Amino acid sequence: MKRLRERNQSAVGGVTLVLLVLIVITVYSADDLPLFDNGTTYSAYFAESAGLAVDNEVQVAGVQVGEVDEVALDGKRVRVEFTVTGTRIGAASTASIEIKTLLGEKYLAVRPKGEQSQDPAEPIPVQRTRTPFELQDAFKELSNTVGDIDTDRLAESFTVLSETLRDTPKHMRDALHGLSALSETVSSRDEELRTLLANTSRFSQTLAQRNEQLEKVIKDGNLLLTELQNRRDAIHRLLTGTRQLAEQLSGLVADNRQQLRPALEKLGTVTDVLQRNQDNLNRSLELLAPFTRLGANATGNGRWFEGYICGLLPPVINAGAAQINREGCTPPLAAPDQGVTGQGGR
Repeated sequence: MKRLRERNQSAVGGVTLVLLVLIVITVYSADDLPLFDNGTTYSAYFAESAGLAVDNEVQVAGVQVGEVDEVALDGKRVRVEFTVTGTRIGAASTASIEIKTLLGEKYLAVRPKGEQSQDPAEPIPVQRTRTPFELQDAFKELSNTVGDIDTDRLAESFTVLSETLRDTPKHMRDALHGLSALSETVSSRDEELRTLLANTSRFSQTLAQRNEQLEKVIKDGNLLLTELQNRRDAIHRLLTGTRQLAEQLSGLVADNRQQLRPALEKLGTVTDVLQRNQDNLNRSLELLAPFTRLGANATGNGRWFEGYICGLLPPVINAGAAQINREGCTPPLAAPDQGVTGQGGR
């Protein structure tokens, strides 16, 4: 037999590629192959979820045959999707939510019925599903049962029984007297008990009618708690970031302590000098205002300086007809279209 290295390498490579392609196709199509039974997914409508959750068991005759895939609200009903493996589900099958443990864990019990198979695309209707016995149903049944009891006849029966067994031993007579007293008490409180149970029944019906409102309140409360949780996380991140910033600033100050200390000392010296000369600075700012105003007046009429210098002209002489500089230091009037220029000129 030839070794692999002695064979045609092109043929070996081609066979290897074909095998790899077949393996990939097999892996991606494993769900459709008859060799791999991944179960069949069915659905059912229930009047309420009754605490059933995803991943709860699906049992047939007490044996686990699958798991619950989804529990979702569909209008006024609850749609439950579940997967069953290795078990045939008939078209007349029923489903019920049962209590598995004392802690309240539930499971889905399926009872296969019918000659034809159940269509996976067609959910099991509410008429063929059942939920656990609820408290409101218990109150309703108790109210109906108590309402059917003839308390007067019951009290009379206990009284006749007590009279009949009058000659029995003392303990028996005491017990029968107690039963007679109990029957009389029940009979005397019959109307109150009937009213109490009727009110309890109406209360349970009111709760059932307000089911959607209660569900909305619970959902809104859940949203509020979620938002509070998000705000708490945001505040926690803010405080954490502030603490990290403080640590970074502390490290920056510690690393630059030698450079910052001389700078701060110089800054203190400058502020001391400014403090000592504060009055001079205030006086300089006060005198700067008139100087700025006069400077603006001298340069505010064009690209020249306007000014008047008194004392360079001859003195005032007023001797009759001989008059020299009779205006004195009075500034001359400016022409309408140009100003009077002094020594500075234009």
